[in-house]
Amino acid sequence: MNPSAATKMSGLLLGQLGQRVLSTSACRGLVAEASANLRHAGQVGGVRYKSSLATDAAQEEKGENTKAISSYWGVAPPKITREDGSAWKWNCFRPWEAYTADVSIDVEKHHKPNNLMDKFAYWTVQTLKVPVGLFFQRRHMCHAMLLETVAAVPGMVGGMLLHCKSLRRFEHSGGWIKALLEEAENERMHLMTFCEIAQPAWYERAIVFAVQGVFFNAYFLAYVVSPKLAHRIVGYLEEEAVISYTEFLKDLDNGSFENRPAPAIAIDYWRLPLDSTLRDVIVVIRADEAHHRDLNHYASDIQCQGHELKEAPAPIGYH
Repeated sequence: MNPSAATKMSGLLLGQLGQRVLSTSACRGLVAEASANLRHAGQVGGVRYKSSLATDAAQEEKGENTKAISSYWGVAPPKITREDGSAWKWNCFRPWEAYTADVSIDVEKHHKPNNLMDKFAYWTVQTLKVPVGLFFQRRHMCHAMLLETVAAVPGMVGGMLLHCKSLRRFEHSGGWIKALLEEAENERMHLMTFCEIAQPAWYERAIVFAVQGVFFNAYFLAYVVSPKLAHRIVGYLEEEAVISYTEFLKDLDNGSFENRPAPAIAIDYWRLPLDSTLRDVIVVIRADEAHHRDLNHYASDIQCQGHELKEAPAPIGYH
């Protein structure tokens, strides 16, 4: 066969093969075959395909039309139920994280400023309280929402810095990392509860955005320079939070604010009775703030006495 004939024959063969191999239908067939192989492998291995089946089955039970979230990493969403066997509806916390608040705590306790550091912390908080009071007046719900966006910052900042310190020094923290992160999460759950009742206006969101940015950085620097001062400031902030929620309760009692039914998230988080009201929610939140007050004053006292936090076991789960 001469070279020209060989070239022509090769071109015809490549044309026929290209149409079949590179065609859309052929690619689809290959993809379908590969998918079938993967499904078969999942059925044999029992990890990937079963997780997808579990997700699909759960969505079919709920009657949802949304597309299932599937992944070949083998991470399947857990199926969590209540004690009575009904489905757990909250993703932001689990049933074992719920608790019954200790409302017997003394809500009138006050740490009297004894030295220059205490006085600086106390008057810093008193100064910050003035513009907040003038802005919100008796609008307790908006005030509470702003308060919680700020109150959830110190625990996260302190826990983060202690975490980094533990890594740098190759030492334990005495449980204080977990204790402070618990505080931050608890404060965030207060906010999530209020979000079920009311939504802030656009200008209030703008205030939160600005205040959180300033406060986060200011508290970060304060904790780096003097952790005992930072904890003392938070202790006084929590004292003001307790006072604020006490005023909220007074207006609920005298009818100035509607005492509506408690949101479902609050009933599950604090294990409240089903007929609980907003007043019951404010009572348990005030108790939480009182516990945070004591924890931060205690943390400051430890360091004021010349010790490190790791030397005193942290009150983990202190609510």
